[in-house]
Amino acid sequence: MKKRFPFWTLGLLGIVLVILVPVLYFLPPAKPSTNPADYLPEKPVHVDHADIVKGDFGTGQDVTRACLECHEEAAAQVMKTTHWTWESKAFDVPWRDEPVTIGKVNQINNFCIGTQGNQKRCMSCHTGYGWQEDGLYDYENPYNVDCLACHADMAQYSKGEYGEPAEAVDLLAAARSVRAPTRENCGTCHFDGGGGNGVKHGDLDESLYFPSENNDVHMGGELNMQCTDCHWTNDHQILGRMLTDNYTIDPKEQVSCEQCHVDQQHADERINTHLSAVACQTCHIPALALEDPTKVFWDWSKAGEDGRVDDHFTYLKIKGEFVYDKNFAPTYLWFNGDNEYRYLLGDKIDPNGITYINKPAGSIDDPRAKIFPFKLHIAKQPYDTVNSYLLAPITAGDDGFWTNFDWDNAFKLAEERMGLPYSGSFDFAETHMYWPTTHMVRPSEKALQCDACHGETGRLDWSALGYPGDPLEWGGRDK
Repeated sequence: MKKRFPFWTLGLLGIVLVILVPVLYFLPPAKPSTNPADYLPEKPVHVDHADIVKGDFGTGQDVTRACLECHEEAAAQVMKTTHWTWESKAFDVPWRDEPVTIGKVNQINNFCIGTQGNQKRCMSCHTGYGWQEDGLYDYENPYNVDCLACHADMAQYSKGEYGEPAEAVDLLAAARSVRAPTRENCGTCHFDGGGGNGVKHGDLDESLYFPSENNDVHMGGELNMQCTDCHWTNDHQILGRMLTDNYTIDPKEQVSCEQCHVDQQHADERINTHLSAVACQTCHIPALALEDPTKVFWDWSKAGEDGRVDDHFTYLKIKGEFVYDKNFAPTYLWFNGDNEYRYLLGDKIDPNGITYINKPAGSIDDPRAKIFPFKLHIAKQPYDTVNSYLLAPITAGDDGFWTNFDWDNAFKLAEERMGLPYSGSFDFAETHMYWPTTHMVRPSEKALQCDACHGETGRLDWSALGYPGDPLEWGGRDK
């Protein structure tokens, strides 16, 4: 005989449900994890390609054809990224009548000045093959995508002139070495941007290939994080945009500490009161260029002088005079994530003042802005004295400045290739360019303490930041 439950048990179950369901409904939702490790992206297991890749590759394009046999969508995905276009979407800016794009392919900086006409050297950091001296390029050819730049073991691969593989590269060995991108892949361009190790950023250099925990708490020590752990990637779209190559940046496209450090509070409540006005980086990146020096000043007007000894850190005939520094405090500005201004090729300048290549947006009255650390790079670079705009000379190539050291000829060549009129008269003007500091995060015990900013020897210029004095003395903006 089948055993039955007593009817009273059903009634009891109903009473429990009547009580429990409303309780569960009104319970607060579970709080998100505050363990940063829980937010690191899961990466697929890498398949060793040593026994998969076959063939005799004569060109980089041949390698890409082989890659696309299995990874059919990869090239199309790469071709939608700024690593390929080197150009932003079109922006409406207050000082131009038409929308403009910004990027390495069409604008200038105050380091090597510009890629236009300098494809021979500059394109060694582009993710494509097949560049020409005149700047013509087939952006629609998927076989021009350089898969090896991001995926090959860099002990097996390097790029040479016009974005092509270096002559000594064994393309079959390089193709068989492919893997998920590592710091070596990213660092080949980003650590050596601007003409050498550590030149440009101040928080990215070759010390990060194999850093100590003290140099970068994320990339060093036991964590040994790769760039893609923070720069999350989907369909080859890599999270993170450079302030130098954009006017505004959608926060959803940017990397932030809060991706992984969710609702991180400090044990000391006095520190928590700073969180709405001070960026994480301000306290946790107390110094730039910890091990390798970075360039802070570049005087192009001294280039081409005879009788001087070349030295990477002080003078090169092809580039002029330099000043490097290491282990120094950043420059601090209010920053809301966008640019207030980004110099566009052809913008008028006042040679008697400072020309800002970029000017981070934000102020003490901006609720989106926080005090943020920057590397400031100052340069003296050429401008047209009649047209009053900065000039982008042709440096590389058979007839460029680096060959004949003739500025006038370099500007005439640029006029032919870029369409920017050159009056025949030039001089040099001072420019400033800011680079946000987000790498070389120190261990927590090395973060700035109160006296680093407050007190007589504090590093912050309170007046420049819009305060009437040290806020510790009178109570200032914590928002």
